[in-house]
Amino acid sequence: MGSLIPGATYVYEHHKGTVYAREFGADPNTRQPIGWEHPIDPRTSDGRSLHDHMMEDKLWGEIRRAAKTNEALQSALDRAILVYHLSKDHGKE
Repeated sequence: MGSLIPGATYVYEHHKGTVYAREFGADPNTRQPIGWEHPIDPRTSDGRSLHDHMMEDKLWGEIRRAAKTNEALQSALDRAILVYHLSKDHGKE
């Protein structure tokens, strides 16, 4: 969260690829950078970087392997799979 104040109301501004936040009512010169635009990766269907996709796939692989010896994790995966199939079967992918 950096130096942002938890519970405060912020105004978010976007300028030249940078996202800024400033406390509501504060001088616009007090804004702080909190994020940056990332270029769209044309190799992926959602524009996220190929690296992000690979890391997400790696994470899901680790979760599936860990679930083999973790009953609570396997149960959570089973529920997620059930919800996925129910959603898919009703056209809500």
